[in-house]
Amino acid sequence: MTPTDNNIRAEFPLINGDSIAYLDNAATTQKPQCVLDAVNNYYVNQNANPMRGLYELSLKATQAYEDARTAAAGLIGASPEEIVFTRNATESLNLIAYSYGLHNIKEGDEIIVSVAEHHSNFLPWKNVAEHTGAKVIYWDCEPDGYLNPDTLAGLIGDRTKLVAVTHVSNVLGRVNDIRAIADIAHAHGVTVVCDGSQSVPHMKTDVRDLDVDFFVFSGHKMYAPMGIGVLYGRKQLLESMPPFLYGGEMIETVTKERVTYAAVPHKFEAGTVNAGGAVGLHAAIDFVDRYGYELIESRERELTKHAFDVMSRMPYITIIGSDKSEDHMGIIAFKVDGVHPHDVTAIFSDADIAVRAGHHCAQPLHKHLGIMSSTRVSFAFYNTMDEINRFLEVLESIRSRMGIV
Repeated sequence: MTPTDNNIRAEFPLINGDSIAYLDNAATTQKPQCVLDAVNNYYVNQNANPMRGLYELSLKATQAYEDARTAAAGLIGASPEEIVFTRNATESLNLIAYSYGLHNIKEGDEIIVSVAEHHSNFLPWKNVAEHTGAKVIYWDCEPDGYLNPDTLAGLIGDRTKLVAVTHVSNVLGRVNDIRAIADIAHAHGVTVVCDGSQSVPHMKTDVRDLDVDFFVFSGHKMYAPMGIGVLYGRKQLLESMPPFLYGGEMIETVTKERVTYAAVPHKFEAGTVNAGGAVGLHAAIDFVDRYGYELIESRERELTKHAFDVMSRMPYITIIGSDKSEDHMGIIAFKVDGVHPHDVTAIFSDADIAVRAGHHCAQPLHKHLGIMSSTRVSFAFYNTMDEINRFLEVLESIRSRMGIV
């Protein structure tokens, strides 16, 4: 039986029956009760420091933490030993940059970064270049947001070592052909780092099919708690990399003369881990599995298409990126002629509608597209058509509310 809007909304206590239309899901999603219950149950019934005790409570905490790793691996088609838990995608990308980039990229080498990247997959590579003497090469997208693999092929040279690219743009919602990108890069021996923050919550993703070397996402964008992130890395790459942080639990043995590090992935998880967050992520993965990506993606595409089609007919509204709704994966960035995005957002806020204004941590993309900022509306499968119509009704009235004829 196909679940109704009410069935789905009932899972989310903050928005169930509430007047707010929460349409800022690209920033973070709301949390279902099952995730909240799982985290609460961990701290009430299982709380101990994982991997640090042989008593029953610690063993239960360790098992819960490692079960979450297995679930995260299964979600994206990886092996558990290839999954490192971090705080978020930003920390995951910085880990790759520090532990892989600084040790494998040398003076005169080149790093290709797409102009569509979130700053989290942009700034770490600029930092690597500054510290190593490497050069960052920017891969520009087309006006509609398309990252052409043929353009990438023309950028790759003998000194290219790494390509950093997003799976789905957090501004445009554009889904990139990561497999084609990886095929081109690997044909030249180039490593591929992919940011899956906006893809994993919305579509089935398999790192083996994508053939990427590193892949990251954040739990909080897919119904899990804040403070838990996932880094996938090919096992042989992770084994070759030095630790990111040093301290407890990331070692095998320590003497005054010598240190032996723990096997991956524990080599990269120094100190007390976020076991409660991992348990919440596991519950979120089970929640997504229960509804299934087919339902999630179809509902979000239906909402996106409706919003896009109506917005496309509105005078004074400019949609950023492609003029095809199917190119927007649950995200539509737009401008209202004559009204600053912050004013647009304030008007929506007065109507209890949550959207985002600004550069969305993607200033290079905005500059490339010739704009300073935009307003972004982004959907999750718990959103309803009524909420979209509320959004559209307010959007149509914004210029008149600002006194613009």
